[in-house]
Amino acid sequence: MNYTSWKVFIDAAELGSFSKVALFWNISQPQVSRHIQDLEKQCGGRLFQRNGRGVELTDLGKRLAPKVRGWILSTEQLENDIRETSGQPIGKVSIGILPSTSHPWISNLFFILKQKYPLIQLMVREGQGAQLETWLEQGKVDLAILYRQSPSPKNGDIYLLNTSTYLVGHKDDPLTCKNELTFAAIDGIPLTTFCRPSTWRDRLDELALEYKINLNVILEADSLGLQAEAVEKGNCYALLGPYASYAAENSHNVKAVKIIEPEISRYIALAMSPHGSLTLACKTVMELVKDLTSLTSNLGDKYNVEILN
Repeated sequence: MNYTSWKVFIDAAELGSFSKVALFWNISQPQVSRHIQDLEKQCGGRLFQRNGRGVELTDLGKRLAPKVRGWILSTEQLENDIRETSGQPIGKVSIGILPSTSHPWISNLFFILKQKYPLIQLMVREGQGAQLETWLEQGKVDLAILYRQSPSPKNGDIYLLNTSTYLVGHKDDPLTCKNELTFAAIDGIPLTTFCRPSTWRDRLDELALEYKINLNVILEADSLGLQAEAVEKGNCYALLGPYASYAAENSHNVKAVKIIEPEISRYIALAMSPHGSLTLACKTVMELVKDLTSLTSNLGDKYNVEILN
């Protein structure tokens, strides 16, 4: 196993371009191509195919990539493991997050790591739920903080918080002047929500069918900023969790009202990649995330957000 060649392979898979890999490694593009050609001879098949933007993995490359990532990570961790015998966590921990949890969760985590564990390098990737699931499955991230719909944790997930759902509307809208709203109150009102595939969209569809209401989605957008802008200026509403609602209220002329009857709960979970290894650094990050949660576990949604901030 040629570590350098396989590292070039992974970087090419991530960057989608041999020229970008060459720039990153400070070598020529033909050298990158030779690394890949040597691997393809070893594997007996093509690892990349060209597209209009650069290169992408073939089916063979997609099958190999998660295992190669795991091997590279374990190789890089070897020296760190030796140093960790002294009990000092060291190494890179990659974590995937939702846009709504990027702040305050990760900003607080970063500051704590910087103060207490400076040898841990945090790598943060932001994406929507389906994308985070893919990154976990492919081993592109070690951990992810994401929403789950089921009340029972699965596949080693650690549930951090149980959160409610809020209807976000213009601050002067009659619906947002109330303290709480029933789910039936959103029947037919114009909504903006996330694009498919989305477990949140699936959950809302199930509830709409159960309670016999019409979900009138007029705008699909994965950007929380765009959703908040649409709510403020586009005469529509959004169904969001506490962190996204709090951020929208602080950046736009909108107000969030809690949905009740039923109270639509979602669970913020800490999920682990099946391809990752629980290094001391990774375990330390997991414990810190749980510690941040314990500060607010007995308080309401809005208090959770305010304390974390």
